[in-house]
Amino acid sequence: MPRRKWIFMAVILIADDEARIRRLVSDFLKRDGHTILEAGDGNQALLLLEQNAGVDLAILDVMMPGLDGFEVLQRIREKESTRRLPVMMLTARAEELDQLHGLQGGADDYVTKPFSPLVLCARVKNLLARTGAQQQEAAAFGSLEIDEARHEVRVDGNDIGLTPKEYELMVYFKNNHGIALSREKILNAVWGYDYFGDLRTVDTHIKKLRAKLGEYGSKIETVRGYGYRFEV
Repeated sequence: MPRRKWIFMAVILIADDEARIRRLVSDFLKRDGHTILEAGDGNQALLLLEQNAGVDLAILDVMMPGLDGFEVLQRIREKESTRRLPVMMLTARAEELDQLHGLQGGADDYVTKPFSPLVLCARVKNLLARTGAQQQEAAAFGSLEIDEARHEVRVDGNDIGLTPKEYELMVYFKNNHGIALSREKILNAVWGYDYFGDLRTVDTHIKKLRAKLGEYGSKIETVRGYGYRFEV
């Protein structure tokens, strides 16, 4: 088992009218130990915030029926009890003016669809840490260290210089160590559910990751005819 430093679990509200998006984000955040509240529209989101004073972060979709994400954000910032609540906007609208609107309205971060669930989880951690709500996690497997606060993977104390995708792969393996993961599952988790690339993309990146890990590369085992398993 890895040695860990992580003492805080957040309560996170996800407001999105697409159930599959809520489920995707919820599943990944729950793996990090967070408690999730779900709302299908803006009015329900405000009601849940009123009923749950301990919410640490709100993730709001912009395009929701009834009150949209911008309107919910405005209500949150107007109310004394929620004025300082960290808010992340989640939307398919990537126009610069929309992002500017959200950030000027008091949003703390802005994520556009399609997105990688792992990247979203990392940004959630960074946002919680930045606002003082969460301490970052670090895990060590012998002399292999995965430091999410510094966004580094180290062997014998030295940063091995992973690319962003190699780093996301390493974090995903760390969070699922000992579990056989199919190539499709890895692709969806790291590259996103809307990625239509070849499954060989996974093999190529894992080959490079193994090389950089040195003696720990062998810990990423091939599960014949299926995928990979990080066995420590």
